[in-house]
Amino acid sequence: MTLGMQDTLHALADPTRREILNLLKQSRLSAGEISNHFSISGAAISRHLSVLKEADLIRNEREGKFIYYELNATVLEEILLWINELKGEKNYDQTK
Repeated sequence: MTLGMQDTLHALADPTRREILNLLKQSRLSAGEISNHFSISGAAISRHLSVLKEADLIRNEREGKFIYYELNATVLEEILLWINELKGEKNYDQTK
């Protein structure tokens, strides 16, 4: 397992980070919009976003004074391929 995959699995291990990914699956959001869905501090959300960004699970884009976050599904697809290989499904069809 590569170091990048370890970062990804570590990031996915936290339920708050998984919920952030679920929110970003719907649409891109600012940190404030993400924060509105949780009862934890803005600093805690910021840390979760940093971990997700370090694992390359999300991307961010600055627009004026706001930073918007969006899901990077490419890394998740790589994890799915790896898991399917472990299960013995060598010919995993990514179009499903």
